[in-house]
Amino acid sequence: MTLAAPQRTAGPKLVLATAFLGIFLLNLDSMAMTVALPRIGREFGGSTAALQWIVDAYLLMFAALLLSAGALSDRVGASRAFGAGTAVFTFASVACGLAPGLAELIGARLLQGAAAAVMLPSSLALVRQAFPDAADRARAIALWTVGGALAIACGPVVGGVLTGTLGWRAIFLINLPVGVVTLFVLARTPRSPRLVRPLDPLGQVTAVVALAALTFGVIHGADPVMLGVAAVAAFAFVLVEARVAAPMVPLGLFRSRTVTVSVVIGFVVNAAFYGLVFVLSLYFHDVLGLSAMAAGLVFLPMTAVIAAANLVSARVAARFGPRVPIAVGPVVCAAALVGLLWVDETTARPVIAALLVPIGFGLGLVVPSLTAVLMGEVAADRAGMAAGVLNSFRQTGGALAVAVFGVVGLRAGLGVAVVLLVGATAAALLLPRRFTTD
Repeated sequence: MTLAAPQRTAGPKLVLATAFLGIFLLNLDSMAMTVALPRIGREFGGSTAALQWIVDAYLLMFAALLLSAGALSDRVGASRAFGAGTAVFTFASVACGLAPGLAELIGARLLQGAAAAVMLPSSLALVRQAFPDAADRARAIALWTVGGALAIACGPVVGGVLTGTLGWRAIFLINLPVGVVTLFVLARTPRSPRLVRPLDPLGQVTAVVALAALTFGVIHGADPVMLGVAAVAAFAFVLVEARVAAPMVPLGLFRSRTVTVSVVIGFVVNAAFYGLVFVLSLYFHDVLGLSAMAAGLVFLPMTAVIAAANLVSARVAARFGPRVPIAVGPVVCAAALVGLLWVDETTARPVIAALLVPIGFGLGLVVPSLTAVLMGEVAADRAGMAAGVLNSFRQTGGALAVAVFGVVGLRAGLGVAVVLLVGATAAALLLPRRFTTD
């Protein structure tokens, strides 16, 4: 195995700007599109199931391809993978905006999800490679997460404004100038090194089948057949990775306590957050009678504070070590969830919004430092693979939580989330006190 040398060296800040634009693009599109679903349904006359597939098609491809895309990023070079993913995502966005019917829109969303799966790990790998110093890398990853947090915060508002003024198609077409700017900036950044190694086709196939079947099974109410397929494919994936000479995901990676604990905490935090958002969305609509826009405004303070907490996380980690924000964040979230147990239909909307703010702050504390710890544990040339593993676990946690919390309801879901978050804090104590240095 050899590592091809990069073609030139250059500005890490420019690399960070490119990655920032990419993660902003992905999250803005996802959040803005959700508020446009009723308008799309009226225009195309689609059923509720068809509208669900506009969301699910993206999630299915995104979750299924994350592991493979992370390994691909290392093999072809993060900059090449990110550029290709951005170009395809931009093209697919235009196809969504021009779609003449639901079938074409769902097909374009499938392509968007596949491109997003390539963009996410490769954008994080770009940051990992551009900042070899552990402290600088932690700050850069915090800024990278800010891009996603800002998009999550303003996505529903942007989506509502665009849908109300220019129509729902503008939500997708606005990605064209953003994508072009991202590619323009990327062209001025250095080429990433490539990890020259054999392909792992069996590993790729079994991983895609396992993740696709799991996501599909969860989306469709814990379908036993698809969950069974996912279990068999996951078992086959482990067997393949244990025996091939150049595995896509070396199982030895999980001998590292830091890696294992990091992906488990990532799973738990996403499960708690997305499960909460799902059951609260139903509660706001079915019990409180809020419109989609009104519900988005209640969530806005929580999502907005995530970006600020991302920056605080980097500063706290630099001074006290990454274990502190990773351990404190879940406790803050858990305490806020306990407060939500007493919310009912008589609770004022501003009070609910205020109770959600600590949840956003706690989440924002965890993710940047957790990501930086994991990125510091792997070599720069395997950053794409590590990013794919982390985000695959996070995506799976969110998907499973939506299914489980939707069944058990609001208060039971809150109780489950509290237990998970307390466990995450305990697990965080197993992480290193300081960042790993190169």
